[in-house]
Amino acid sequence: MAERANLAKTLSTESLYGSEDMKFSRRNLIVAATAFAASSSSAARAISSAVPERSRAPSLVLPKIGPTAGTIAPVAPAALPPVPAAFRPEGIRPELFDAAMQALDRHDRRVRRDRIGVVDFSASSSEPRFHLVDLENRKTTSVPVAHGSGSDPGHTGWLQRFSNRPGSNASSEGAYLTGDYYYGGHGRSQRLIGLDSTNSNALERAIVIHGAWYAEPNMIGAHGKLGRSQGCLAVGDSLLSRAFDHLGQGRMIYAAKMA
Repeated sequence: MAERANLAKTLSTESLYGSEDMKFSRRNLIVAATAFAASSSSAARAISSAVPERSRAPSLVLPKIGPTAGTIAPVAPAALPPVPAAFRPEGIRPELFDAAMQALDRHDRRVRRDRIGVVDFSASSSEPRFHLVDLENRKTTSVPVAHGSGSDPGHTGWLQRFSNRPGSNASSEGAYLTGDYYYGGHGRSQRLIGLDSTNSNALERAIVIHGAWYAEPNMIGAHGKLGRSQGCLAVGDSLLSRAFDHLGQGRMIYAAKMA
């Protein structure tokens, strides 16, 4: 009876978990897993095709420069235009030219800035002390110029003092604005307008630029100095057109004596 019971139990177990049944169950499992994987891959492709792909930033590729790949060679800075050196006209005292340029800035709204005249009353009348400066082209022409008799009573050839007083016959220092031309006792002349308190009476005193025989360069050879004016900037008749052509109207003349 016991052997029958064991046989019956064995038969029922084999019928439930028989070897064929076990093989069939493993094949079904493999097939099901493969089918699921395939369906998952198809679903993923479908979702991927339905959702637009984000744009990707281009990758940075370093150029191979030099012996080591991926290094970047230093970039040279862009060439800058050279800064022009400060203009220092030859033959003019630096401190006088600086003072003239400061006066040009001070009276900027009234005068033209391309050319100026600078009178160095520190120098003797025997020297070419009226400097005609072309600031744009950096050129200078110098001519002799007389000073007033009231500035050099002893006629030494050196200016001793300035005055802005009418009737003084002296030269005045400061910045002048060149005005209009006219014909007077000395021929063609040019009016000067005083821009500073030290020469504010220039128009009233008739301080002008004019030609004069006593301001010709040959006076220097004969007497070692020029003659004297009544306070005007007197230039030799042979050189007057040079001064007029350089200055014209609306430009500045700066006259001073530096210690």
